[in-house]
Amino acid sequence: MTRKGVWSRLRLTSLRLRLVVVFGLVALTAAVSASGIAYWLNREAVLTRAQDAVLRDFEQEMQNRAGSLSAAPTQDELQYTAGQMADSGQRFAVLLVARDADGRTVYGSSGGLGGFSLSDVPASLRTAVNRRQQVTAANSHAYHLYWQRMVEDDTPYLVAGARVTGGGPTGYLLKSLEPEAKDLNSLAWSLGIATGLALIGSALLAQALATTVLKPVHRLGVAARRLGEGKLDTRLRVSGTDELADLSRTFNSAAEALEKRVADMAARESSSRRFVADMSHELRTPLTAITAVTEVLEDELEFEGGGFDPMIEPAVRLVVSETRRLNDLVENLMEVTRFDAGTARLVLDDVDLADQITACIDARAWLDAVELDAERGIHAQVDPRRLDVILANLIGNALKHGGSPVRVSVTAVNEENPEVVIAVRDHGPGIPEDVLPHVFDRFYKASASRPRSEGSGLGLSIALANAHIHGGEITAANSPDGGAVFTLRLPQDDPALTEPGPEDPDAEGSDNGKDAKGQS
Repeated sequence: MTRKGVWSRLRLTSLRLRLVVVFGLVALTAAVSASGIAYWLNREAVLTRAQDAVLRDFEQEMQNRAGSLSAAPTQDELQYTAGQMADSGQRFAVLLVARDADGRTVYGSSGGLGGFSLSDVPASLRTAVNRRQQVTAANSHAYHLYWQRMVEDDTPYLVAGARVTGGGPTGYLLKSLEPEAKDLNSLAWSLGIATGLALIGSALLAQALATTVLKPVHRLGVAARRLGEGKLDTRLRVSGTDELADLSRTFNSAAEALEKRVADMAARESSSRRFVADMSHELRTPLTAITAVTEVLEDELEFEGGGFDPMIEPAVRLVVSETRRLNDLVENLMEVTRFDAGTARLVLDDVDLADQITACIDARAWLDAVELDAERGIHAQVDPRRLDVILANLIGNALKHGGSPVRVSVTAVNEENPEVVIAVRDHGPGIPEDVLPHVFDRFYKASASRPRSEGSGLGLSIALANAHIHGGEITAANSPDGGAVFTLRLPQDDPALTEPGPEDPDAEGSDNGKDAKGQS
């Protein structure tokens, strides 16, 4: 999987994860809140119910049994009464405190819970129980029943105390709330399990919803990638009436419009290429005849005493020059048409670049105007004819607009992807900065005053196209020491290049360096 594909998949998974996390947090918050409220309400209800039952029973026992004791009971009487009070249905421990006839403090305990003593009663509760209240119309009793919950050794207890009005004993109870605590713990576990199940259910629901929501988005992403790859017939299946369905319909409409627009442009482009190709082919037949005639006229011009009238001779020379220019233009148009149609092919060969450049210069009689700095033995897999077209255009362009001497250097760059670098430098005024971005444009000429210059305006664009099908590149720049530098980079052995065999025999045209560099 490509890096882009992995990144897209991670983003999709991240969105799915965010949906699951959000659903889980919402469910967890709701479940914890509901469980907490339910636990608190049930806890209060259970404890209040148990507490009220114990206090009600204790208060009744204090009135019936402790209230029947004498004002100065003995310890045995207190002990017996405490035991009777503890035998009630609530099963709590009882401690009775009173003063005997001698004024001593005596205690009577039911003996439950390992011996219930006064030290087990919080001091604050004892103080509240023994505090005498003022009797008023709103308060008819001098003493009241007080209670308190406490925890000892992780066991909850209920402690309460009351005093018999009229000088009777003071009674305290101690009731273990452990059964109620176990019930509340069981309730807490049940609520926790319910919360966990709710969280799991919400995660599964979020996963299902995320799949439902993200599946159309994923399909849309796949369709968009296919559309970007040029598969313009890609469409989405639309179902439903929601926003995602509207998005799919919009995508289909856009894809259909794009497909129609591209088809129209392709048809117009194909028609234009066919027109140029047909026109070029049709022009070749009359041009062949015209060229033959102009060659005869040119031979006559070069022959001393050709017999041409001095008034006619300039016209004959113009016809010869323009015929040659027209022939070059037709050949270049056919070459451009092949590049545009994608039918240009390479016939590769292992070439010594120094020999190839020397042959190019020698064939055009440029030996005196070009300095070659290239060691023999630098080889590359190239199409010799197309490399000759590139070199002829670059060197001829430099000679025409930069002036001699033109220096051509060749270096081999041994990096991860070995390539050769061919630099063509002239000693002219350089290329204006506003012209540099356009030097490889078709028919571009920097000077509007020279629309009929010798070049066709296609040479550099053809050179660049030939470099591209080799997997290379041509760049133009100005040298810091003056003059322009055109740099050709070609891979020495690109495995992506193939040898499809001999190419179209018509593919022999080049501009032979007669293209404008764009200088004024």
